[in-house]
Formats: sequence, structure tokens, C-alpha cells
Amino acid sequence: MTSASDDVVVTGLGATTPLGGDVDSTWKSALAGRSGVHTLDNDWAVKYEIPVAFAGTLAVPAADILTRQETKRMDPSAQFAMIAAREAWADAGSPEVDGDRLATVVGSGLGGAWTILTAWDTIREKGARRALPLTVPMLMPNSSAANISIEFGARAGAHAPVSACASGAEAIAYGVNMIRTGKADVVIAGGTEAAIHPMPISSFAAMKALSTRNDDPAGASRPYDITRDGFVMGEGAGIVVLESAAHAAARGARVLGKIAGLGTSSDGYHIAAPEPTGAGQAAAMREALDDAGVSPHDIVHVNAHATSTPMGDMIEARAIRSLFGAEADHVALSATKSMMGHLLGAAGAVETILTLLALRDRSAPPTINVSQPDPALDLDLVRDAPRPLPSGPIAAINNSFGFGGHNVALVLTSP
Repeated sequence: MTSASDDVVVTGLGATTPLGGDVDSTWKSALAGRSGVHTLDNDWAVKYEIPVAFAGTLAVPAADILTRQETKRMDPSAQFAMIAAREAWADAGSPEVDGDRLATVVGSGLGGAWTILTAWDTIREKGARRALPLTVPMLMPNSSAANISIEFGARAGAHAPVSACASGAEAIAYGVNMIRTGKADVVIAGGTEAAIHPMPISSFAAMKALSTRNDDPAGASRPYDITRDGFVMGEGAGIVVLESAAHAAARGARVLGKIAGLGTSSDGYHIAAPEPTGAGQAAAMREALDDAGVSPHDIVHVNAHATSTPMGDMIEARAIRSLFGAEADHVALSATKSMMGHLLGAAGAVETILTLLALRDRSAPPTINVSQPDPALDLDLVRDAPRPLPSGPIAAINNSFGFGGHNVALVLTSP
């Protein structure tokens, strides 16, 4: 259990997603139940015989925000992260902090996929002399964390957890622990992903992991619906500014919420499939509750990992039910990937932001596209319209799980 001296608060939020180019537009679209998924404006499906022709791309292209030089020197994954980091830093009031007490932690599931694949195409077709000198710095999975550390002069550390679709949430957990252990006072943390490229889409499709609803892209991500047939690819970034409560108080910062508890586990079961009983997922949630010093009764909202896969959704649902028991009937469950798709390494960070905003505004966002809920769900799913949350101090859980059996749960509390 943590003590008051261990408190880590969130003072800034930044995001760029298929729902909006910043946090405010993303949140408004989520509450409105809008979909950011659409048919891709390219010929990939025909040219490469890919059975999936849609995804959730950024609502505002990075090139509309960054300079031409920045887009040339950073992989799209780092571009997205930089956009979100600048917004989060400004939202936090651009805190004055000694660089030796400032760190960055930004995770990604695939890293610079566009850079490495484009570079190989160039070398294969035009020769080694045409390789760009910055190729390696651009493709590195730590590129986002490094670029952000340079941007803000962070010298307490620049880290890049890689745990597939749990990367963004694990980065936030890592940042919290840096503050708890006294390594830093402020940490810029989150996740990013730019993987809407023919290779990742083809590979996920070959695994039968993606929905193939080409005739209904906006309705393709349908967590917990009996007709769900796979997840929908998305892209984007989410960044939070974490501070020790003492540092935030000393500068009079606005506090958006607290990262009160951390829980991690690994399934040790399969490289892609989750362990069927959900024991590892439940263990991560239980650890997060214990770390926060709260009980299942204190949790009013869960932002589920829920990707819209036939097997994964019900495994997580069983894990939640096993942890909460009768208390699960009073927990508002949201699956926000129904609106923006699965942002892979950015998902956990963006969904942490949505969970914080749900606590702040006392409103659980809806899950869309669920017309026939799976009878096995047995949880209180928020469908189609936002659900009011109780007044007073409240807490929520954000779940993030990744290929390889990575499980991360964060307990968040209201300001």
C-alpha cells in the first residue's frame, strides 16, 4: 500500500488519435460515441491482396502540425508522441523543473515500423548509398522517448518499455515508480504507435486477428457483441505529465487525478493468445488495487482492454468478474476501442487519459456497435450513451494487455 508521500498525480494530458487531434476533441468524440474508423484512402487491399481495407487513422495528420524538417527527421511514431507531449506539457503549465529531476518514458509496440520498412525498400531498389543517415535513430523503439527528452531537456532518464499492446500503460507505471523511488520529480510518460502499413496489417490479418467488415468500417470494432470478429487497427499517441504530489503542490499545479495503484503480471502461456482463465489479468488488477489501498467496492468504472476479438473479450470479462464478484454489478464498464480501434502500444496511454477524464467529468464513455451483447458477459456494459458516475472521491481501473502475456492494470482516483 502506498502512503501520501508516494502520491503521484497527473497534471497534464496530450493526445492525437483517430477521434481528434488533441485531448479535448478526442474526449468529446468519445462521449458522443463517434467512430474514427474508415476505409483507407489507398490501394493496399487490392495491390497486396489484403483482406482488410480500413483502420483508424489520425483525425489530424501529423504533417499539419509539425514542421517539414520534423517530419523528415522523425518516424511517424515519434511524430505522434511529440505532438502529444507538447500538448501535455503545455496543459501542465510548462512546469519549471531541473532537467536532472525530469524524465521521459514512452513505450511503443512496434517502434519505427514505417522507417525500417521504407529504408529496406529503398536499399533493395536503389542501393545502399541511398540509405538515409538518420534511419537507425528514426527506427529505434526508444526514438520517441529520446526525442522528447531532448525537446524538454530531461536528464533523469529516457526509457522505452516494449510490451506490445500494454506498452503505453507500462510506460506510465514505470514513470510512477521513478517518482516514487525519488529518481525524478516530473515524468513525461505514455505510448505511441504508427503501424497502419501494409506489412503489419497483412500480418495481423494472417493471424485472423483483424475484423474483415470492409462493408462497415465504423461498425467493425464491436467489443462484447456476439458478432465480433477481430480488432481494428488504429494509430496515435497519448502522453501524461506525472508529478510527485509535493512538487505539484509547491508550484500550485492543477491536479487532474492520481495514479494510485500499479499492477503487472505475465501469463507465461502463449506468444499471442491470453491465458484462458484470465488469472494473470486478475492478478494485475488485484495488485493494482492493493497498491492503491482500495477495495473492489471503491471502483466505479473500468476502461477495459476489450479489443473485439472472439476469445480475448470474454477472458478479460471473466477476470473482472472473478475479481469483483457481486461488486462487478456496480462497475460501469467501457470499451473505448469500439470508437478508435486498437492503438497497440499507444492504447494503454490514451485509455488512461480517457479514464482520468471519466473520473474528472463523472461520465463513463459509451461502448458503440454492441447490438447483441454476448450472453456470457455478465457485466454492466455502458452502451451507446455516456453513464453518469457517482459524486465524491471515486476510483477506476484501466486494463492493458499485450501479446506475449503482458498484463498491466492502473488504478486511478479522482482529483
